[in-house]
Amino acid sequence: MLMPKRVLLVNKFYYPRGGDCIVVLNTEALLRDNGVDAEVFAMEYPQNLKARYERLFASEVTFGGGMGNRMRALKRTMGMGDVKARFTAVLDEYNPDVVHLHNIHSYLSPVLGELAHERGIRVVWTLHDYKLLCPRYDCLLDGKPCEKCFNGAKRNVLFNKCMKGSMPASMVAWIEARKWNRHALERNTDAFVCPSEFMARKMQSGGFDAAKLKVLNNFLDPVKLEQYRSMDASAPRQDYYCYVGRLSQEKGVADLLEVASRLPHRLKVAGGGPLEEQLRAKYASCDNIEFLGMLDAVSVARLLAGARLSVVPSQWYENNPLSVVESLCAGTPVAGSQMGGIPELINSENGIVFQPFDKETLATAISMSMTREWEHGKIARNALKKFSSEGHMQVLIKEIYGF
Repeated sequence: MLMPKRVLLVNKFYYPRGGDCIVVLNTEALLRDNGVDAEVFAMEYPQNLKARYERLFASEVTFGGGMGNRMRALKRTMGMGDVKARFTAVLDEYNPDVVHLHNIHSYLSPVLGELAHERGIRVVWTLHDYKLLCPRYDCLLDGKPCEKCFNGAKRNVLFNKCMKGSMPASMVAWIEARKWNRHALERNTDAFVCPSEFMARKMQSGGFDAAKLKVLNNFLDPVKLEQYRSMDASAPRQDYYCYVGRLSQEKGVADLLEVASRLPHRLKVAGGGPLEEQLRAKYASCDNIEFLGMLDAVSVARLLAGARLSVVPSQWYENNPLSVVESLCAGTPVAGSQMGGIPELINSENGIVFQPFDKETLATAISMSMTREWEHGKIARNALKKFSSEGHMQVLIKEIYGF
């Protein structure tokens, strides 16, 4: 009997901490459900889930605290310390066919791809942000998109003190970018998985080999997918629109609330973040804006399924935003900014695109969408097919893993 193929998923954390972690957990479950032997390598962390090789996870590092902590973390970015020995031990014991990297910078290290490549193991890397192009991860400078480091001149991270306005932190990012430059990363990676066409274009503009860039949207995990499938997207909608996401500057939520305060429609805001307290105070007397705080997955689905529209006003290079995916799966059209991977998810039948940083076009997009009759059932059917795990698995296994 043939042994199942083995895939080692690698991410800095192994619990549902953020979008990258959720993708790893969903991919692990998907692979196992389809007969693939999947295991995980991560950094030791108190909140991690149980894992077969947790005894060999890289020791925890942090950039906070004293100089000793920072030096250990800096060494980790260079691939020094115990990370090489522990990862090598996992490779020895598990002998994977594919090493699938995810978010590994800083708390782990790209040295893991190098170690796997030297053994002839296929190395795949899913890109969750723009770290391979921008030492700061998010391509933002003073709140606006920036591509100054795309051409290889990573010293801009020093000139602009991009990392938290700190020269020491920016120096660490610069050293890491110099060590793990495009040539080193490409040499050790067989395929870079880009969750959006936009990401692939930016990687190519940064000099990466187009032949190694594979576009594959993230999928909605089966539990959520069934939840949206069980809903009647064609049911009458309530008279409100919504925002679901982090309350932070790069998400454009401050502009959205300013516009919403002038419009006659009711806005429901779900999420938390650094601007929450400030925005709640500023719009406390605004009757048509309601703050819901953090919601669980079921509550988010219900919120979206009842809305006439969701708004994604991001002012940074979103990759493959879950906020758009879930809204469309609920049959709810999206008014999204012309940023990053947002526009490629929206067409004339499921939403409208507006210019970022432009409050007037945002207001127009909301007003037009709220008064238009949408085919909610059709929007949901198309999205549920597009973002299903079945289609994702087929491309991942055949075209990217090469099984």
